[in-house]
Amino acid sequence: MTLPEAFLNDIKSVLPAAEHDSFVDSLTNTDPSVSIRLNAAKFPSGTPVESVIPAPGAQFSPVPWTSSGHYISQRPQFTLDPLLHAGAYYVQEASSMFITHVLRTFVDTPVTAIDLCAAPGGKSTAALSVLPEGSILVSNEIDRKRSRILAENIQKWGNPNVCVTGNAPAHFSKLREVFDVVIADVPCSGEGMFRKDEGSIAEWNPAKVHECAALQRQILRDIWPCLKPGGLLIYSTCTFNVHEDEEQLQFICDELGASILPIPTQPDWHIHPALCGDFAPGVRPESACRFMPHFTKGEGLFMAALRKNGSSSSSTPLRQKPSRTPKELQHLLSWIDVPASIQVAADGTIRAIPDTLLPLYQALIDQRLFLLHAGIELGTQKGKDLIPAHALALSTALRPDTFPTFDLDLDTALTYLRRDNIILPADTPRGYVLLTYRSTPLGFVKNLGNRTNSLYPTEWRIRNL
Repeated sequence: MTLPEAFLNDIKSVLPAAEHDSFVDSLTNTDPSVSIRLNAAKFPSGTPVESVIPAPGAQFSPVPWTSSGHYISQRPQFTLDPLLHAGAYYVQEASSMFITHVLRTFVDTPVTAIDLCAAPGGKSTAALSVLPEGSILVSNEIDRKRSRILAENIQKWGNPNVCVTGNAPAHFSKLREVFDVVIADVPCSGEGMFRKDEGSIAEWNPAKVHECAALQRQILRDIWPCLKPGGLLIYSTCTFNVHEDEEQLQFICDELGASILPIPTQPDWHIHPALCGDFAPGVRPESACRFMPHFTKGEGLFMAALRKNGSSSSSTPLRQKPSRTPKELQHLLSWIDVPASIQVAADGTIRAIPDTLLPLYQALIDQRLFLLHAGIELGTQKGKDLIPAHALALSTALRPDTFPTFDLDLDTALTYLRRDNIILPADTPRGYVLLTYRSTPLGFVKNLGNRTNSLYPTEWRIRNL
């Protein structure tokens, strides 16, 4: 791996001289780690990771800043594990899991949060796992292709208290002072991915750094009115340079009005402090956490927490409008174990929106924001038949006795995930059957006896085995 000369010169100008050689050596001569985060809603805390991940002979060790994260000594073929497709765990870079520690540190009551640049969904699913019960989340991604991947991963995770949107930050501008927490993992020059993706080296240049810095400031300006005074901003990048990191903290404090919140860490986590200098005179070593390859077992990441200054001025009230579930759909609420109301979208999609999520959901609809997923997608009506949605199968709110179930072996589960036809035993009930793998819901089929009709989404199917 050959690093760009301009990158080396830039980092050399700010990194302590005693660290420079070890930083470059670690970046160019060591391999990325592999790590996963278990979904505690599907595999409760205390479940041995070895019993979940199919990695014979691999060694597991904990990611120290999150209770659900684990390093794996070798990378298994995750695609061939049905539990991955069932949302039992998420393959996530260990550094990015630090969001769980930040949220646990600063959030102890239910909040309304937004993950602004959320695809492919790692930080959103991590946030959903640790936010206090009763919290709600908007998981947003402006890029339409990536937003669909985000919606897929959110649905697999199964939490009902989330909406997935596909909008520019400026589109939220009318939702003034609505969010208690803004997670801004902003687009960046990607220097932290050099070791993992050599293609990012070819794409890097100094002009891109400054373009990204300008875009990051615009994103922050656009979303700032939506954050409540006293609200929490979690700012992060996957890059090393100070222009997109420490200088942006200075900008947020000076021009937007915020105070930096030092994030407590343990010495044995080996997290690098913020870099200090005239480029950001208000930034101190404790102002941010840097994940750098010569310090930490993980890829490059910069993360900081800030509190918005000021007092409330013109917040958007989120009022719960009367919402009556159509009488003919009332029985669908017995499928789920959370208080909710039924909403029928213009395209015929039937959703159960939890009571806690409903005011925000209504506000998103009123503002004509692009909504890909919300609450619990129940299905679509086709004549007298209601076809259950795949997202319902994966939802942690689905009552286990709603549908007859059948547990698949590995080969049959992979056949189903390819969307090939499977035949169930003759004594399996006719109609819609919830398929499971190792007792974990995987998806639906309609059992016709001599064959089944798969309800697995075509666009999610495994294409290569």
